[in-house]
Amino acid sequence: MDAGLLVQMLIGALLGLSVYLPLYCGQLSLATPGFFAIGGTVAALLSTRVPAFAGTGATSPLPALLLEMALAGLLAGLLALAIGGTVLRLRGIYLAIATIALVEILRVFNLNLPFTGGALGIFGIPQPFDSTTGYAGFSLALLAVVCWLCARLEQLRLGRAMAAIRDDELAAASVGIDTARVKLTAFVLSALLAGLTGALAAHFLNSWNAKLGSFDASITTLAFVVFGGSRTWLGPVIGGLALTALPELLRPVGDLRLIVFGLVILLGPVLFPQGLITPQLLQRLGHGCSVVGQGFSGAGRRLRGRLSGVRRP
Repeated sequence: MDAGLLVQMLIGALLGLSVYLPLYCGQLSLATPGFFAIGGTVAALLSTRVPAFAGTGATSPLPALLLEMALAGLLAGLLALAIGGTVLRLRGIYLAIATIALVEILRVFNLNLPFTGGALGIFGIPQPFDSTTGYAGFSLALLAVVCWLCARLEQLRLGRAMAAIRDDELAAASVGIDTARVKLTAFVLSALLAGLTGALAAHFLNSWNAKLGSFDASITTLAFVVFGGSRTWLGPVIGGLALTALPELLRPVGDLRLIVFGLVILLGPVLFPQGLITPQLLQRLGHGCSVVGQGFSGAGRRLRGRLSGVRRP
C-alpha cells in the first residue's frame, strides 16, 4: 500500500474518533472539521511565520511539530469550552445544525483574515519527516495512543456516564450524573483531538486552506462513524480507514468510482443499522477466540498426557 494513502487513512480514523466522542455521549456534533481547520491553520502559521518553528524553511524539527499539535489542540479545546455550554443545550438535529453553522463561521473567518492567505491558503509548510513513511509511522503511533485512551475511557466512570447519557439522559441525571459537565467534557475532548490532527495534516499536505474545513467534511467524517459503528471506539477507526481508502481503491473503475462509493455509504446503514462494528460482534468474536483457545489448551493437555504415558526403553 502507498504510504501516502496510509497516512490519509490514519488521519481519517483520527477524525472518526473525534466525531465518535460526543456521539458516544448522545450528541450529534458535526463541528470536527471546524476544529480540524483551527489546528491546521495554527500549524501552518507557526511553521511558516515563526522562525523557531520554521526550522530551515524546507524542514522543521520534530519537537516543533509536537508543540504545534499541543497548541492547536489547546486552542481548539478552549474554543469548544467557550461555546460548548451554550451549544450543547441543543439536542439532536438542532445541535447538528448549530455545529454546522460553527464550521461555516470558522471557514468564512479563515477565508477573510489577511494572514491566513484567503482562498489560496498557506503554502510551503516545512516537513518534519524526510518521507511519507515517517508520517505513516508517526500517525500510526498517534492513532494507537488515541485508541488506547478511548478504550480506557469506555471503562472509566466518565465513559460509563457518557454511555448512560446516550441511552437515557433523563435517567442519567436522576441518578446524580452531571449531564452538562459530561457532555461538555466529551465536546472538548473531540475538539482537542481534531485540532492536533489538523496540525499533523497541515504538515503532511504541505499546504492549508479554508476548503479543508467545510460542510462536506462534516458529512464525510460523520459517515466514518455511521458506517463503522458508534457504540465502540473500533467502529470509527474501521469506518475512517475503509471510507478514506475506498475512493482511491476504486480509481481503476474510472468515473463509476463515485457512484460505487455513494452506494457503499447508502447501503451500509441499511445492511448494518448499528455499523460494521458493534459490542455484540466483539463479544461473539471474543467468545469464539476463547473457545478456540480452550480447544488448543485441551488438545495440548491431551498430547502431554499421551507423551507422559509413553514408556521409554
